[in-house]
Amino acid sequence: MESYRERLWPAPWIGLIAALAIPASLLTFAPISVLVGGIVGTALALGVIAAAVASAPIIIVADGMLRAGSARVPLSLVGETTVARGDEARLARGQQLDARAHLVLRPDVAPVLRIDLTDPDDPAPYWLVSTRRPEELAAAIAAAPRT
Repeated sequence: MESYRERLWPAPWIGLIAALAIPASLLTFAPISVLVGGIVGTALALGVIAAAVASAPIIIVADGMLRAGSARVPLSLVGETTVARGDEARLARGQQLDARAHLVLRPDVAPVLRIDLTDPDDPAPYWLVSTRRPEELAAAIAAAPRT
């Protein structure tokens, strides 16, 4: 049974940026054909949006496991969690980041949750996960049964 599920959808402004491919293609292909430029620009914009949606990671707490993107860890190996927003999140992603940490980050999702691992054999000391609801994710991890 899932106690938490979140898909990190891309922000709406990603679609606006992708739409800039249309006028760029129109300008590029204008000497050849405006129609071709419009078709190529639309295809490029839709491709960028499709790639952003397809690459959106899912975070799930269920069945004694934490899944973030393609990685998963048993909740029995999860230690403390720390919510970071604003400047704290920026520092956690940058100056304070351990190069060994497992990252599931979206540039358009500012808050992060640091999830410490207690497995001495795991080379990653913690996971750093982007989430729009870090307090809810931390609560779901804390409340989930450890198996």
